[in-house]
Amino acid sequence: MLDDSEVQQGVLAELAWDPRINATHIGVKANYGVVTLTGHVESFAEKCAAEEAARRVNGVKALAEELEMRLPYDRKRGDDQIAAAAIESLASDVSVHDGMIIVNVDNGWITLTGQVDWHFQREAAEQDVRRLSGVVGVSNETTIRSVVDTWDISEKITQALHRSSFYDPKAVKVTADGGKVLLTGSVRSLDDRKLAEATAWAAAGVTTVEDSLEII
Repeated sequence: MLDDSEVQQGVLAELAWDPRINATHIGVKANYGVVTLTGHVESFAEKCAAEEAARRVNGVKALAEELEMRLPYDRKRGDDQIAAAAIESLASDVSVHDGMIIVNVDNGWITLTGQVDWHFQREAAEQDVRRLSGVVGVSNETTIRSVVDTWDISEKITQALHRSSFYDPKAVKVTADGGKVLLTGSVRSLDDRKLAEATAWAAAGVTTVEDSLEII
C-alpha cells in the first residue's frame, strides 16, 4: 500500500504530465488516501481535467477539490454570451437531440435541465458546455426517461463487468430495483470505480446508479 507522500508525489506528477493543466498553480495534500487539490485554475475545463488526473493515480481513495477559479480578463463573458455559445454547442452535437436540453446561466454558472434517453447523452451535454469560455461551473440536472422493461438490468451490467479485465467477477455485485442500480463490493482504484459506474450507466433503462464500492 502506498503511503501519503507517495500518493501526493504521484498526483503531482500526473498533474504535470497532463497538457491541459498548469500544474505550477496547483497544490496537493494527501491524508490516508484522501487527496485535496488547492491553488487556482484559469478555466472550468482545467478544473475538471485536474480532478480527472488525480483520480487516475494509484492510491487515491477520495478527492476533495478546493481549487479557486481565476478567469483571465479576455475569457470573461456575459451570461447571454455564454448561453448563446452553450446552445450552439449543444445544437452541433449529434448525440444530443434538438430540444432535449434547457440551458440557464447565472454569473457564469450553467445549469442544464430537460430529459434524455441515455446517460451518455447527459454526459455529452455536460462535456459540450464545460469547456466554453467564461464558464465557472456546471450543474447537470437533466433526467433520464425510465424504461418499462428493466427486469434484467443487473444481469446485463454484471456480464459487461465480467468482460472487462479491470474487475474480479467475484468482487463487484450488481443489484437493481427497476432503473435504480446499486454497486457493492471492492475495486482497486478510484478510476476503476468510475469505470464501474460508467458500465452500469451504459445499460438501457438505468435512471440512477448508487456506488457503494470500496477501494482496497
